[in-house]
Amino acid sequence: MSVTRCWWCEGDSLYEEYHDQEWGVPEYDDQRLFEMLNLEGAQAGLSWITVLRKREHYRVVFDQFDPAKMALYDEAKRAELLSDAGIIRNKLKVNAFIVNAQLYLEMMDRSAKHGEPTFSEFLWSFVGGASIINTPATLKDVPANTPESDAMSKALKKMGFKFIGSTICYAFMQASGMVVDHTQSCFRFGAVK
Repeated sequence: MSVTRCWWCEGDSLYEEYHDQEWGVPEYDDQRLFEMLNLEGAQAGLSWITVLRKREHYRVVFDQFDPAKMALYDEAKRAELLSDAGIIRNKLKVNAFIVNAQLYLEMMDRSAKHGEPTFSEFLWSFVGGASIINTPATLKDVPANTPESDAMSKALKKMGFKFIGSTICYAFMQASGMVVDHTQSCFRFGAVK
């Protein structure tokens, strides 16, 4: 039986599985959102399938995206990461993961000690705490960024996070279900609501 999916994942089984099971499904777990945001940043200048094919290896070499471990990476670990062909060997992106881990820990510490929002609560605040459900008919109906992704990017940059431009934030919002952009012809349209 033929299934109609969003335009961007057709023809690649890994892409289709990601689309069918993950993309647009609301995610609230702090550490999982941390991983997703960093991987979207790793995509900058590349296609998502490039990162998706390397995602399992990223998880291994970045200690399952455990921010407490990542925040302590020293120069030897950075050098090891930059020599690993299983990830995108971009010094700025690798360093961004480490900086982002340190900032994540600071945010979670403020949350625990002072009742400030958790990482998840902070990120979801840009969509009012609930998924924005769009009804795009075609690719041209899906924006590259929105006022919400602009605001998220600006706030994260102000805190010091790296590789979090508005387009990256919008892709992250789509991936994490903060925004649901399955096209009307996609079999997942309506299912993620």
